[in-house]
Amino acid sequence: MIERLIGILERENVEWELYWEKSRNGSFRIENERLERSQRKFQSGIGLRVGYRGKLGFSYITGLNHDKETLEEFAKRTVKLAKVSEVPFRGFPSEKSPAKVKGLYDKRIDDIPFEDAHAIARDFAEKIAELKAGRKKYTLSGSLAFGVNFYGIANSNGIFLEDRSTGMSVSTYAVKKGTKTGSGSYYQSYRSLQPFEELEVAVEKAVEEAHMNYMAEKLPPYKGELLLEPQAFRAIVGIFLENLFGDNVYHGRSRFTKIGEKVSSEELTLIDDATVDGGVGSYPFDGEGNPGKKTVLVERGTLKGFLLDETYARLLGIESTGNAVRDFRTVPHVGTSNVVVEPGEESLDDFEGVVVKKVFGEHTANPISGDFSLTVELGYVVKDGDVRPFKDNMLVGNVFELFNLVVAVGKEFERVGSFYSPRILGIGKIV
Repeated sequence: MIERLIGILERENVEWELYWEKSRNGSFRIENERLERSQRKFQSGIGLRVGYRGKLGFSYITGLNHDKETLEEFAKRTVKLAKVSEVPFRGFPSEKSPAKVKGLYDKRIDDIPFEDAHAIARDFAEKIAELKAGRKKYTLSGSLAFGVNFYGIANSNGIFLEDRSTGMSVSTYAVKKGTKTGSGSYYQSYRSLQPFEELEVAVEKAVEEAHMNYMAEKLPPYKGELLLEPQAFRAIVGIFLENLFGDNVYHGRSRFTKIGEKVSSEELTLIDDATVDGGVGSYPFDGEGNPGKKTVLVERGTLKGFLLDETYARLLGIESTGNAVRDFRTVPHVGTSNVVVEPGEESLDDFEGVVVKKVFGEHTANPISGDFSLTVELGYVVKDGDVRPFKDNMLVGNVFELFNLVVAVGKEFERVGSFYSPRILGIGKIV
């Protein structure tokens, strides 16, 4: 059917681009140690962009099985939209070889019948109930999901690419109630089917965090060395990354305007890498057909690159970094793949002092000024081997100043979804 639609479009005097996908997902929700909800979703459709005399039209249809008349109408409608559009058309990418990335598809996930996935979720709920035994103060919840996605892209410049991927995710949530309340959570996603033991680990981590949160009290105001665990540093990196998106750079919404500026301590190297084998943010080609790449954004404190789709690469006169993200219902926009903070040479395992484990509220930060005020969901102070947790303080500061005050970067990676980072030692303020 895609070939038939391409034949229809080639009769028109326009430039065109098709993006199609077909996916299915099974998700399962466990509440109070019981499997409460199971859901199965199917989705498919085609997005069509048409360039006509410098203007861009876009529309989509759901489903991948349509008769000739429907496809003719779909193409004509989109061409008509392009003719009356006010959206500038900057051109589509030319044909390039996609990146070679391993481990994005696991046939075992593709082959799981929904009934078998349901059985795994039921076993997970039973394991959660078993782990709850002897922990009367705890309430445990969780979720499990499996997904398969087939997608492709073609355009009038000769691109025709197809690929498929799989995914699995697990999340757990624990609440401890007594004279006060503490909560803990854990989330991880994968490209391949995980052993059942990984689900048990997820529960234990949430329980452990809930216990620490239960014991936590507010920390007196503090300014000095802070050790940021990967989850906390992820929130701060997210504020910084807003300044590296090509659209923000072009429209003056970024603090940065040119490559080569010093933007952080020399301890920091930050990379966007779509080619990580098995990475949940990896892909062989992006939402416009440009190959996935490894893009160094900051190298030892110096700005080396921006995140670009085809449109903003052309506007800025730079080659696309393959960072166009989309689904069939949307036009491409700039996004990230896997964000990697390169490990340093310091072992921070025996650090004693203030550690921030989790924060939230990064959406309230001002990415241009860099000012942030994040709620500490969980932190702890290590002194003489004792661990004293704290919470409900605010981690306040400025992301650009904090990046310049990074003192050391740990040696060991931790992965949080598509974010890879060691522990980061910097200077910060807690109120």
